Amino acid sequence: MVAVTRTPRDSWIEQGLLALSTGGPEAVRIESLAQALGVTKGGFYGHFADRNALLDEMLDAWEQGATDEVRAQVEREGGDARTKIRRAGLLTFSDDRMLPIDLAIRDWARRDDAVAERLRRVDNYRMDYARELFGSLYSDPVEVEARSLLAFCLAVGKHFLVADHHDLTRNEVAFRAADLLLGNPPDGA
Repeated sequence: MVAVTRTPRDSWIEQGLLALSTGGPEAVRIESLAQALGVTKGGFYGHFADRNALLDEMLDAWEQGATDEVRAQVEREGGDARTKIRRAGLLTFSDDRMLPIDLAIRDWARRDDAVAERLRRVDNYRMDYARELFGSLYSDPVEVEARSLLAFCLAVGKHFLVADHHDLTRNEVAFRAADLLLGNPPDGA
């Protein structure tokens, strides 16, 4: 007799996050996820009581990845505070997998108070880490707070701004803005 292989719980969560990132919470449908995974939806109920349970676990996975996992990787890879700040921003808001999920959760949080509370918790964690890193570079608490806020606004806001940049790409401008925040002089200065 051949053992029945169940679709792992993490696969459902990952597929749910992918659906969320491309279509918002409305796109997280059990039948659609099962189809994308190439399985029947019956296996879903072996892992989750209902769709809301999946949504909660998706948010748990995002929160863990966006906070503790990013910080652990940044600390593991080491470097000075400037390097760590830049790396944390790149890991959190790079244009690959993490950014679309983060942006989808920000949009979702505008309509759901529980999601907004999770987002607030994640953003506070991220700001605390920025304060810690900037605090090792600057002694003035007001400057630390301002630089932390500006860095965070740059990381999130650059994805919403649609303005053109004269003779530069968006990434070139963002990297130069990060250099200014980190106190790095321009090349040749």
